[in-house]
Amino acid sequence: MDVDTRLAEDWVRAIAAAVEREHERLTELDSAIGDGDHGSNLRRGFTAVLAVLDSPDSPDSPDSPDSPSGPSGPAAPAPDGGPGALLTRTGSTLISKVGGASGPLYGKAFRAIGAALPPPGQPPADAAGLGEALAAGLRAVRDLGRAAPGDKTLVDAWTPALDAYREAVAAGAGLPEAAAAAAGGAERGALDTVPLEARKGRASYLGPRSVGHQDPGARSTALLFHALAETTAARAAEHPGEPA
Repeated sequence: MDVDTRLAEDWVRAIAAAVEREHERLTELDSAIGDGDHGSNLRRGFTAVLAVLDSPDSPDSPDSPDSPSGPSGPAAPAPDGGPGALLTRTGSTLISKVGGASGPLYGKAFRAIGAALPPPGQPPADAAGLGEALAAGLRAVRDLGRAAPGDKTLVDAWTPALDAYREAVAAGAGLPEAAAAAAGGAERGALDTVPLEARKGRASYLGPRSVGHQDPGARSTALLFHALAETTAARAAEHPGEPA
């Protein structure tokens, strides 16, 4: 299974749907140790991302004349900016529309993932290639936030997700199986932030009082990887003969 533009868009839309379902829970988690706006900020950001994707001016919109289906029905496939451009645009939108720390962090992550994917005209990324792109996203987060594993941030979910993904790929797993492993790693990582004392961000001001609460950024990162697992599983089910 290759990472094409449709897969990237389906992933982003799945993240947006997950944020819509879970935004109140994210805000509840953030209210305990932060500003109480993580869910609302991400909801606003991904609402803006969907608006960009659905805009007639977007090459990824079904109403765009540059879309493979065109505004008036099926047509010959037309070139697009590729999955990298779509994810880069997603990141730029999050940076411009989301307040607090989550906008810059997730925005930089998506921009880095997009930049790491091959441009149109080159062979698309496979499972291993997407793993390298996800690693670039984590590096971007760490460079911006200066956070390390154990600091009680989204890094504590992204790191085990990436480790699990890479281990699965090294063992011969295809993209759906590797994404499922990553989702499991992210879920465990998010839950493992509960006993940690925050050393970064607003939560760090609480010191020992931050212990006993799940980090909201780690929880939203788990949503991101669960969305990737759901998207790749759905693609595999839709095209059962396609190599994983």
